[in-house]
Amino acid sequence: MILVIDIGTTSVRVATMSSDGDVVGFQQQQQPPSSPFAGLVEFDPIALANTVQELAAPAVNAVGAVTGVAITTQRASTVVWDRSSGEPIGPGLSWQDLRTVGECMTARSEHGVTVAPNQSATKAQWLLRSVESAEPNNLCIGTVDSWITWMLSRGESHVTDHTNAAVTGWYDPQGASWSEHLCDVFNTPTSMLPQIVDSVGECAIAHSLPGAPPIVALIGDQQASLVGQGCVSPGLAKITFGTGGMLDTVVNNDSPLAQTTRRGDGGCFGIVAWAEGGQRTFGAESIMLAAGSNIDWLRDDLKIISSSAESHDIASSCSSTDGVMFVPAPLGLGTPHWDYGARSTFVGLTRGTTRSHMVRAVVEGIAHRGADLVEAVQTDAVADVDVVRVDGGMSQNPFFVQTLANFTGLTVEVSPHTEGTTVGAGRLALVGKNEMPTVADTAEMWNPQVIIHPDDSFDRVDARSHWEQATSRSRGWIPELSSLDF
Repeated sequence: MILVIDIGTTSVRVATMSSDGDVVGFQQQQQPPSSPFAGLVEFDPIALANTVQELAAPAVNAVGAVTGVAITTQRASTVVWDRSSGEPIGPGLSWQDLRTVGECMTARSEHGVTVAPNQSATKAQWLLRSVESAEPNNLCIGTVDSWITWMLSRGESHVTDHTNAAVTGWYDPQGASWSEHLCDVFNTPTSMLPQIVDSVGECAIAHSLPGAPPIVALIGDQQASLVGQGCVSPGLAKITFGTGGMLDTVVNNDSPLAQTTRRGDGGCFGIVAWAEGGQRTFGAESIMLAAGSNIDWLRDDLKIISSSAESHDIASSCSSTDGVMFVPAPLGLGTPHWDYGARSTFVGLTRGTTRSHMVRAVVEGIAHRGADLVEAVQTDAVADVDVVRVDGGMSQNPFFVQTLANFTGLTVEVSPHTEGTTVGAGRLALVGKNEMPTVADTAEMWNPQVIIHPDDSFDRVDARSHWEQATSRSRGWIPELSSLDF
């Protein structure tokens, strides 16, 4: 039996998984970050670690014992703590936190280094400024996977894996190690950083859990979802439609995005998909900043739907949007545009526009953004995507999934598990315990809930052309934000 600890941006999930890769127990507790001011997003590292312990220990006891632990987490959120006491020196800074935009611009103008505020480097730099007199050897810097592993191991292990390390801003993708140059740019002593280990294999002992099981899998959340949906070879892409949307796909070693963390011309990033046996598998990632949050907006703020599920019924109640289009950009547009000053836009509204037209336009807008992600990764990674697999809350909306198939022109397979992240991390742990031979073998466990094919009669070219026109109208709304480039 495997224990999976899955730490997202707003909740902690703990599951137990059998040796055949099925989830047999699941608990979830909300752990939302706080936002003391606009743009600032913080969390309490101690409260987070306590929640993990409170959920994990009973889960282990409920099944008697576990043979291994998998940890998958939100990426790039940053904690700095005292090595001796285990006490954080300040709040944890969420990947969403934007307080270091200025530092990112300085790194680019003065050092020629491109780093985004959602990466760890400037977050740690900001936290370290509050303890400038501290001895470097007395402090640890880590992402959430490092922090939780440290706490579970009772301070014995300070580690991270390549999938998490590669999105920090300190990583050298060519050398598969911390970059001395980047650490110098951000005033980060390498002695504070964790050891980089494989995503699969024993890296620590969870002394604080019953039976002290080994930690045998560490991986970032989006990469875990990639494994959970069996997308472990080129040609398959997964999109997780949660609050935002993330497309990830494996690429060949000769892809322009292999062995790099840079952003391609199409707006995608190179990532490490996982590391196994000292070898890294590479991938590409494209990002939409708001997906399911647009449905939440319809429900909680506009109050024109009573539940998220109702969006399917209302969108299906009309045959078209009657010319209305919606560009979902409450936080700007990610891939391919990376325009932080874009804003959500309705176009084509008339006196005859109804509630149904508007709801359908919002759902279609999210599907259009999904198609943007697919097109971008095909451009940047020079890789064909033949099948899209989806998980996350919106994967349970039949109208949305069919629309995504129509806009991409691809077959869409729906995950049987809403939380593909949890499943993928657990299956990596099975590999780490030699209960499965390799990560590639997890592909055989994929069994979609439903398979949706694009409608042959749908005019995709016309729909995508109109979408481009609508998107152009949403861009550059806040020029000073649109000018930012990370």
